[in-house]
Amino acid sequence: MAFELPKLPYAYNALEPNIDARTMEIHHGKHHNGYTSKLNAAIEGTDLEGKTIENILMNLDMGNKAVRNNGGGFYNHSLFWNVMSPDGGGEPSGELMAAIKSSFGSFADFKEKFSTAAKTQFGSGWAFLCVTKEGSLDVCGCPNQDNPLMPGVGCDGSPILGLDVWEHAYYLNYQNRRPDYVEAFFNVINWEEVGARFMENK
Repeated sequence: MAFELPKLPYAYNALEPNIDARTMEIHHGKHHNGYTSKLNAAIEGTDLEGKTIENILMNLDMGNKAVRNNGGGFYNHSLFWNVMSPDGGGEPSGELMAAIKSSFGSFADFKEKFSTAAKTQFGSGWAFLCVTKEGSLDVCGCPNQDNPLMPGVGCDGSPILGLDVWEHAYYLNYQNRRPDYVEAFFNVINWEEVGARFMENK
């Protein structure tokens, strides 16, 4: 089965005013759709065909730019849409909050570290919250469409939260004000979904 563009779990305008409908429409319908079709073209007829995206990325030949860029783009955006919600924001609870406090000291300290990773990522890229192999939490930034599932990116773990800081993710609404976009992201984080991903990967 070829990979398919996932449907959004909410309407394009559902995250306004934090993320505008036009950006969502272009980001999902054009950018993510492009990564999906190019990923399918890159793996067609190879031994990667039929494997899960996680399996492809964890065993990736990092020199395979087509699969690295488009497989990363497919996975990262699939995560991104699902960790946001019109009813998001606030703070996590339960075991996720306990893990955040254990790993970072406090939610405020986590937010500062995650926001710094997002704001200081040079050029295009992502900020991630990951569950490490030891079960703790870590924050890191990755360039382009790289992510912590890939070998040798310097950030090892399973992503449970990701923020896209490519300009196409925010420029229509925020222009060069990436810090404002990063702050707005915290208003739409679906902590219930992030918590479920934490429980699956801890």
